[in-house]
Formats: sequence, structure tokens, C-alpha cells
Amino acid sequence: MPFPASPYELDINDQIAALDDQLAYKLPAALAELDLTEYDRIILTGMGSSDYTTLPIERDLAARGYPVWRIDAGRLLDFPRLITSRTLLWATSQSGMSGEIVTLLAQLIGPKRPKTIIGVTNAENSTLAQGCDILVALKSGSEATVSSKSYINTLVAQYRISLALRGESEAPLLATLNGFRERMASLINDRQSVQQLTDEAFDNAEPRLALVGIGADGATAMTGALILKEACKVMAEGYLGGEFRHGPLETSGSGMIALLIGEGSDSTLETLAQDLLANGTTVVTIGPKAYAQSLLLPTAGDEEIIRLIAGILYVQHFTVTFARARGLVPGEFLYGNKITVKL
Repeated sequence: MPFPASPYELDINDQIAALDDQLAYKLPAALAELDLTEYDRIILTGMGSSDYTTLPIERDLAARGYPVWRIDAGRLLDFPRLITSRTLLWATSQSGMSGEIVTLLAQLIGPKRPKTIIGVTNAENSTLAQGCDILVALKSGSEATVSSKSYINTLVAQYRISLALRGESEAPLLATLNGFRERMASLINDRQSVQQLTDEAFDNAEPRLALVGIGADGATAMTGALILKEACKVMAEGYLGGEFRHGPLETSGSGMIALLIGEGSDSTLETLAQDLLANGTTVVTIGPKAYAQSLLLPTAGDEEIIRLIAGILYVQHFTVTFARARGLVPGEFLYGNKITVKL
């Protein structure tokens, strides 16, 4: 007998409608009026998945020569001198009320306030919304538990903001995302390939999970590990680039599933896949092309943003199938809450 859908699963199913609302939202004109050369640095901050959505933005801005830091709000509280009077502070909090963001804003008064604060949030009356200079709304709607539709909307909003700040048209991006709707619906509705991997993984003992992302796909690896912990209580760990080789490699082997997330051509994950396959690890590529002889969960299209959305949809499926395999309700919080307000 099939399980009734949990509130988290209903949110997953609602992601296309939420994305439509984000794409229909008009960005504030003030974004395009900012001159990035007037700032001595750009600081991208947030907590958890809000922080991870800016990983692709950090890479892109750095490649264009901008002085950019991506630092989570907790670390920024520990190092407030990083913020100057000529800083562009780009702060993201889906709730707009996370404890670190609220505390940070309370400290940024008078001479400590940066030149401009961009606030990205789903809660348009929140502390972040009221404390920023330019508000960008996520338009994700209400969300019951673990981030799903709010993550995708945040990811898309970050790409849109970046284009606006650089004075570039967002029309190609919007066209790409609108053209992805049918494929996105198919990915949301088809859990079979992930279910099969889960069934095989739980045949003997509960598996270990590692997610390794390269480049912009690091956002999927880090967010994926976070929501696996939240939604199905599995100690999944996320790694960027070559980090997995420096110690964590010793945890691999039989009983581990390694999700390698990237566009399929880089040598770092190709070599890692070969080594993991040789020691008995179950290796799965999430991307357009499999690393080595690993299993493939294919993403669609060549565009980076499409690959990132498709990738997190696969991980969302793992959160549901693993939770069910462990006898849990997917996405149900046992100890925490949707909004982390305590420091």
C-alpha cells in the first residue's frame, strides 16, 4: 500500500508552480542601477542552503575579477571587520529571520553599516526584508518543513540578481527555465531510478552517503547533504572538488554510496570515480555524462542552472526513499524547526 504524501513531499510536487511565481516576479529596478565598481568588496552571506545558493555566484563574480567573499553569516559574526563602509552585502535568508542574520543586521548600524545591503528572502515583512536597502522576494509560497521549492527559487533568484547587477538581460535565462518546465515535471514525478538504488543499498545494511560536487555543482552537493540529514536523518556529508581525497576517502568502500555531481568532463571526479569503484563503493553520477563506469542519473540540457535544478531534484528523491526505508516520515522534524532562530 502506498504511503500518503507527507507535507514535505507535497512541497516537492509544488516546485514548478513556485518557480513560475519567481519567474513572473519583476526584480527591483534599483539592482540594475548599482555600479559594482563603487564597492571595495562583495560579501555573499546566509546560512545553510541559503549560503550554498551563492556558491555559483561567487565563482562567476570572481572569474570576472570582482573582489568577492562567500562566508556564512555565523562566521561573519565572528569576523565583522570584513564588512566595510564600501561593502555590497548580499544577504540571503529564506525566512528572513534566521538567528545569525537577525544578529548581524542588529550590529550593522551607524558607521558599521555597509554601503548597500541586498536582502533575498521569502518573507517580505521579515527582519531581513525591513533591514535591507534592496529587497528581492523569492515568491516560494509557504513551505512545511525542509527546503525544497524555496531552495530552487533562491537559486534562480541569485542568478537573476547577478545578471541585473552586471547590466545583462535575463531574457535568455527566463526562456531557458520556462523551456525546462516539462522536463522538470518529469523529474519530479519519476522516482523509480532512485528508488531502485535505495532498495539495493538497504539490502544488507544502512548505507553511508557522500556527495561530491565540482564547480557550481558544489551547491547541489552541500545542499543535498544538508537536506538528507534534515529529511531522512542520514549522516550524509558534502564535499567540494578534491576535498573527499583528504581524509574522507578512508570512509569509502562497501556500504557507501558516493554521488558525484558535475558536468562530466573534469579529471578530478573522473579519477575519484575510478578509485571508488575499485574499492567497492557504489558510485552514482548526477549530471549529463557519467564519470568512469558509474551509474548515471541524467540531468537535462547544457545550461548550468538547469543542471543544478535537476541535480537537487534527484537528491530530493533520495531524501524521500531513504526516509521511507528507515520507517520515517520524509521531512518531519524531530528536534529542530523550519526557522532556526537560536544562535
